[in-house]
Amino acid sequence: GFEPEALAILTKKKQLRLLEMDQPNRESTVERQIRSISGGFLIQESDQAPDEPSTWKTVTRREPTSAELADAEFAWRLARYVKSNAIVIAKDRAALGVGAGQPNRLESVRIAVSKAGERAKGAALASDAYFPFPDGLETAITAGVTCVIQPGGSIRDDLVIAAADAAGITMIFTGVRHFLH
Repeated sequence: GFEPEALAILTKKKQLRLLEMDQPNRESTVERQIRSISGGFLIQESDQAPDEPSTWKTVTRREPTSAELADAEFAWRLARYVKSNAIVIAKDRAALGVGAGQPNRLESVRIAVSKAGERAKGAALASDAYFPFPDGLETAITAGVTCVIQPGGSIRDDLVIAAADAAGITMIFTGVRHFLH
């Protein structure tokens, strides 16, 4: 749109086209992002979901330690800014490994684990979306991750939780999905 004063100035210019978009909800603070894809485009709203640790739920038998919870919260906040199938491994509030943009979550876990290396021992892992199978979680457990935070919501959550319990790690469900395309 244009302010009336600006429109008065701009319409005096030759060879200038002015386009005005209809914005039905000018009060909205939701930012929309447009991504081109083969044969079209994708419009997504920016991720503005609040990070509310008070709403998170530990779904395993073992509760996180205060250090694990701090690292999980840090990794979860970072995961919001990483491309889809995001995996962030963090410890002592430092990112150690990040996997992103892969066709599946398992490959993202493998990349993050390889970047973190030995530092993954005792670290927290955040996943922007749920683990559809236990395989990605098992890869993280083998690397030494002891705390996982993810949205939950898979039809196989029970299998993933069972794998976490069997390994003695803790898992937190946020109920919120971060998924940047």
